[in-house]
Amino acid sequence: MHAIALWRRLLAEFAGTALLVTAVVGSGIMAATLSPDDVGLQLLENSVATAFALGALILTFGPVSGAHFNPVVSAADWFLGRRARTGLTATDLAGYTVAQVAGAIGGSILANLMFDLDAVTFSHKDRSAGHLWLGEVVATTGLLLLIFALARSGRSAVAPAGVGAYIGAAYWFTSSTSFANPAVTIGRAFTDTFAGIAPASVPGFVVAQLVGLLAGVGLLLALYPRPRGNPDRQEEPKKAVEIR
Repeated sequence: MHAIALWRRLLAEFAGTALLVTAVVGSGIMAATLSPDDVGLQLLENSVATAFALGALILTFGPVSGAHFNPVVSAADWFLGRRARTGLTATDLAGYTVAQVAGAIGGSILANLMFDLDAVTFSHKDRSAGHLWLGEVVATTGLLLLIFALARSGRSAVAPAGVGAYIGAAYWFTSSTSFANPAVTIGRAFTDTFAGIAPASVPGFVVAQLVGLLAGVGLLLALYPRPRGNPDRQEEPKKAVEIR
């Protein structure tokens, strides 16, 4: 049973996800403004800002909610902890997911308003292609494996740096630029800017992320079948985690 009230954890997930998407979208807008003729430089500026913001947000909200900011992370936490009842409950999972999606949409709207754009400008950037979906499977699988490998091996303290570094790198080594997060994917449909994704492209990305969830949990259980410290107790160490 969690010592922190559910409403506090939901508020942390809402605010953390909102600020994460604000960082992703806002840095994308700024990058396009500062480097209008260099897409590579725009991606560099966007990825660096996102990686640093993510690490800072995990440090800020991790002690309250675990700093998931991502429905697939929350789903994995529920699945891996259900036997020993150490992870999220089904009610927690539903609440986290709603808070994360709402926060992501709010974060996109906030970024639009900060840069004097309409509050909602649905993206026209088509991202529907098999190679992009494969990139999302890879990005999500790697993210989950990293997060829960750190938790199960007693290294959660380095999660802010590790997760931020992974997302920053995955911008570059995945074809999709590593959304790896259904809530953030939905939120980014609400901005027609550098970081946007067309609403029609969202379902394909979310399905790919769910495939990554299954692959990531499967690999984790093969490589780290039990948390360190007690081989007979399936318990996840307290973690501070997310994603983009």
